[in-house]
Amino acid sequence: MTSHIDEPLQWQVGSVTITRIEESITPVPAGYLVVGLTAAHIDAQRPWVSPFFTDDGALLLSVHSFVVQSQGITVVVDTCAGLHEGRPLEGNPAFLERIERHVDGGCAGVDVVVCTHLHFDHVGWNTMRDESGAWVPVFPNARYLVTAPDLASMDDADGLDDIASTSVDPLDVAGLLDPVTVDHVINDEIRLFPTPGHTPGHVSVLIESNGSHAVITGDAVHSPIQFTYPELAASRVDHDSDRSTRTRRDLVELLLDTDTLVLGTHFAPPTGGVLRSIDDTVAFVPPGW
Repeated sequence: MTSHIDEPLQWQVGSVTITRIEESITPVPAGYLVVGLTAAHIDAQRPWVSPFFTDDGALLLSVHSFVVQSQGITVVVDTCAGLHEGRPLEGNPAFLERIERHVDGGCAGVDVVVCTHLHFDHVGWNTMRDESGAWVPVFPNARYLVTAPDLASMDDADGLDDIASTSVDPLDVAGLLDPVTVDHVINDEIRLFPTPGHTPGHVSVLIESNGSHAVITGDAVHSPIQFTYPELAASRVDHDSDRSTRTRRDLVELLLDTDTLVLGTHFAPPTGGVLRSIDDTVAFVPPGW
């Protein structure tokens, strides 16, 4: 596990402030997570793709949250891996220190937690153990939003029993869990929209304020190179890889050559960019390109 930056990245979208709070960055074999991704794909897209891969072609898998401040409320989008034994990625307790340092009121100041889906590296800091060993909510004053389709699918998915018992059920017991639709509106500036395939009820987050727009991807996209090659899916962990491919193509159609800021939930720094048509391909480049 490596930590890439401690100080957060921050973006302004109209009157909305979005802050990236990092847990960790880990190099992983590119083709393991994005099946079919090869060195030839990566080399064909250099130099724009270089920040997201090591020199030897490993994918830099960033695990981070986005803190969205809008109209007097604070929203955390996804809660990283957390402290759970036996998971594929190790959590980092420094994540909570960064929340406390960079979010007004710290954990207690968060009003809403959005779970784009229920995989372990997006719900890990939903809860933590208290002194008695019980799992309790990390954000005690927040409503935790989980889509109803993803909640319903937990009973049918292998490997989600542990996630349910540690990261979802304690929220229900505490009265903080809100099942929501895939197009749930949080306020006038923040809403969810369906991006299915990775999970049945997977959502991304749309921010619209004063004529500016941003999208937080969740795991509809694991690496920005998938905007160039949307057919390269994370099939080892996708619920429906064909559907996730269609979702990425829909996102490219929606976002290409617009000024919408795209914030990748697993993109290493610089994390945010826009989609541009360059030399008959799709590139993910800094805003203002």
